[in-house]
Amino acid sequence: MKKTRYDDIPPYITRDGSVIRELMHPLQHAPLGSLQQSLAEASVAPGETTALHRHRQSEELYHITAGRGLMQLADERFEVEAGDTVCIPPGVPHCIGNTGDTELRLLCCCSPAYAHDDTELL
Repeated sequence: MKKTRYDDIPPYITRDGSVIRELMHPLQHAPLGSLQQSLAEASVAPGETTALHRHRQSEELYHITAGRGLMQLADERFEVEAGDTVCIPPGVPHCIGNTGDTELRLLCCCSPAYAHDDTELL
């Protein structure tokens, strides 16, 4: 079987302060197929912002699925909303804040796969 089930995946708080569900990660789901990348759902509560951080090796894609927010990439800041996708190159400082009144939700794809040791808080 090459699938995971959302309700079977417990959420946890990651180093940047967001609530994460690892939908597919090589360390937990390797027999399912993904060996080089990870896919997670992150949520940020209204008025909250993740910690400014960067990943030394991982490239990330953020795809906003619900809500609206303010994305920071290095010195650039711009609004994001459901339907937007942002590419975050390795080494680029970034964070995202929820500017709406409902939960901000996004899918986060990392390649290579997300690792706590690759996350540097700034």
